[in-house]
Amino acid sequence: MNQDLSILHLVINASLVVQLVMLLLVLISVSSWAAIFRKLFALRRVKSLNDVFEREFWSGTSLNDLFSAAAKNARQSGPMERIFASGMREYQKLREKRIADTSTLMDGARRAMRASFQREMDVIETHLSFLASVGSVSPYVGLFGTVWGIMHSFTGLASLQQVTLATVAPGIAEALVSTAIGLFAAIPAVVAYNRFARDIDRIAIKLETFIEEFSNILQRNVGAQSASGQ
Repeated sequence: MNQDLSILHLVINASLVVQLVMLLLVLISVSSWAAIFRKLFALRRVKSLNDVFEREFWSGTSLNDLFSAAAKNARQSGPMERIFASGMREYQKLREKRIADTSTLMDGARRAMRASFQREMDVIETHLSFLASVGSVSPYVGLFGTVWGIMHSFTGLASLQQVTLATVAPGIAEALVSTAIGLFAAIPAVVAYNRFARDIDRIAIKLETFIEEFSNILQRNVGAQSASGQ
């Protein structure tokens, strides 16, 4: 009896529609795990690159040297470094145009950094909506397979004169496997989504804090240059 109700036996003997639902859920689960690992490694890399640049930024290195290094290593830089580079680039362009007004300089640099921040966040949040969709939709797909399987099972039992638990159990068990696979696909996706959402919120807060701190430094530099007559 136990052998007849093994998972493999139930899957093989399920109806075609239920098998297709199971196959779809397995493909979704594999894609979900691939997205989870990609996002896990990507966020670790983002955190590492941000930490490296932040230490360099507060080490006393001049802004011009940091900007030159960021321009040379544009492909290997992190979000924080690219945001810094966009702010410095806009600031220097405005200075080259002989704009000395502090508010104009700061507004331009902040707008450039904010635009860069939005681009970086769009990249960081890639695949996050996919995990949310998997977590919310997979159980319903599995439930559809279960309902269809139970309907198919009871349709087959209609021709029998005597129905016992032994005749009903295999069909219902086959159908319930679909729900189990749906939950197997959904639960990791939900857990990963919540974890990544918290990590991304922390990264966003850190980047926004850096924008404000860097803006204050730029503002002090503009004030110092204006006072010295440069």
